[in-house]
Amino acid sequence: MSEGNLTDRATAIRQRLTQLRDSLDFDIKLTQVAAIEDQMAAEGFWNNQEKAQTTVGELKGLRSIVVPLKESIAAADDLDGLIEIMAEDSSVGAEIDAEIARLEKQVAELELKALLNGPHDNAGALLSVHARDGGVDANDWAAMLLSMYISWAEKNDFTVELMDRQDNEEAGITQATIAVRGPMAYGYLKGEEGIHRLVRISPFNADGKRQTSFAAVDVAPELSDSVEVEIDENDVREDTYRASGAGGQHVNKTDSAVRLTHLPTGVVAACQSERSQHKNRATAWKMLRARIARIEEERIEDEQATKYQNKVRQKGFGSQIRNYFLHPDQRVKDARTGHLQGSFQGVMDGDIQGFLDAFLVWRMAESTAE
Repeated sequence: MSEGNLTDRATAIRQRLTQLRDSLDFDIKLTQVAAIEDQMAAEGFWNNQEKAQTTVGELKGLRSIVVPLKESIAAADDLDGLIEIMAEDSSVGAEIDAEIARLEKQVAELELKALLNGPHDNAGALLSVHARDGGVDANDWAAMLLSMYISWAEKNDFTVELMDRQDNEEAGITQATIAVRGPMAYGYLKGEEGIHRLVRISPFNADGKRQTSFAAVDVAPELSDSVEVEIDENDVREDTYRASGAGGQHVNKTDSAVRLTHLPTGVVAACQSERSQHKNRATAWKMLRARIARIEEERIEDEQATKYQNKVRQKGFGSQIRNYFLHPDQRVKDARTGHLQGSFQGVMDGDIQGFLDAFLVWRMAESTAE
């Protein structure tokens, strides 16, 4: 590797980092991190656990950007000195090349994070999976998708809480909702909203016929109480019912689960994760606020989309976004981005980051297309 080539790559890295400092508001985030750390050190910070956890989550999100960007800037500043050493000792060329490659990868990851710039992208995500067409296979498919998202979250150090789950009597689920919490959870997952299609030999068909099944994924931001979302309580119908699944005798014998239906939009939010009906009601209201906020976010996106004459938008709860094949071959392909992975089982085990990153790049290209 020549000195000139390494110098050019180092210069390119510094230019990209300069752009990232601006696009990610690096200096502002540094100030915010210091302010939150001072706040956490203050007496009584943990007296309000819910508020404290929200603040901790905010700090974690800020640090997920500030720390690698700060480290990258410092490492990039050291490159000139390393390249000067190479002029005297060519044996360090391979080491410098490896360091530049590491920085190029880290900068590319930061550039993807810079695309997570929506109003709620740093929030947690409320992700719901619903079985659609395909009978029992669709119920089983919905359960497989739910497990896929949980695996992805756990691999990326997100926390997951099951909010609601309706099991099908024969196999799988009718629907389920989880809360995924961690830096940029909603920003990464909101592109998963839509219809997911599975083609396979049905394990529930004695004739071994190929079956096509559909499941719908809905994603909304988990908003803090400080975010205002106007909902007229007269527009909301509340139903209570007995929770299903694990939870103890109390859960199964009382109507502790709560379902809220927003009549003007048809949006439904349900929670049965707590034994207390009061707590489930409070959580269901948070979920409803999140989904109404998502509708408003989509309205703004649609208004922006009208600026581009030839733009084709594939989004929303009713749009088919990805195809999963177990027959005749094993592959998973996104209908929007064209991103393809040849390991079906790998995807089911949570290896979906490639799809999430490809969607961010695709969305940015779509939003700037003329």
